[in-house]
Amino acid sequence: MEVELKAEGHARALNNAVAITVVALSVVMAVSKIKDDNIVQAMQSAKADALDTWNEYQAERLKLHFAEQSLMMAKLQTAAPAADVQAAIAGLPATIAHYEQASKDLAEKAKGFQAEYDALNFRDDQFDLSDAGLAISLSLAAVAALTGLWWLLGISWLFGAGGLVMALAGFAGWSIHPDWLVGILT
Repeated sequence: MEVELKAEGHARALNNAVAITVVALSVVMAVSKIKDDNIVQAMQSAKADALDTWNEYQAERLKLHFAEQSLMMAKLQTAAPAADVQAAIAGLPATIAHYEQASKDLAEKAKGFQAEYDALNFRDDQFDLSDAGLAISLSLAAVAALTGLWWLLGISWLFGAGGLVMALAGFAGWSIHPDWLVGILT
C-alpha cells in the first residue's frame, strides 16, 4: 500500500510538472506567434516596397537611356539646327542629369528596403526557431507524462529553454541567430 502511494505521488509530481511545462510553453508560443506574424507582415511590406522601388529605378534608367539617345540623335541629325531643335537639345542635359540623380536615389531607397527586409527576416528566423524548440519541448513533455520518465521531461525543459531564449531574442532584438541551424532548415 505504501509503495502504491509513493508511486502515485511520484506520478502526480511528474504530471504536475508536465502540466506546468505545457501551460508555460503554450503561453510563450501564443505570444511569440503573434509577434512572428506581425514581423512576417512587415517583411512582406518591406519586400513589396523594395520591388516597387526597383521597378521605379528601372523606369528611371529607361527614361535616362531614351533621353541620352534623343540627345545623340538630335546632335547627329542637325548640322545647322533650327531654334526649336536647338532648344530641345539644350534641355536634354538637364533631363539626363535629373534621371541620373533619380536613379541613384531610387537605388539607395531600394537597398534600404532590402536591408529592412533582411533585419526582419533575422527576427523571423528567431521566432521560427522558438516555435520549433517549444513544439519539440511540448511533444517530449507529453511523452514524459505517458512514460513516467523524469529524464525525458528534463530534455523537454532543455528544448523549452532554447525556444524561450529564441523568443526572448526575437522580442528584445538580441543578435542570437544560430546560422548553422538556420542554414540546415532553409
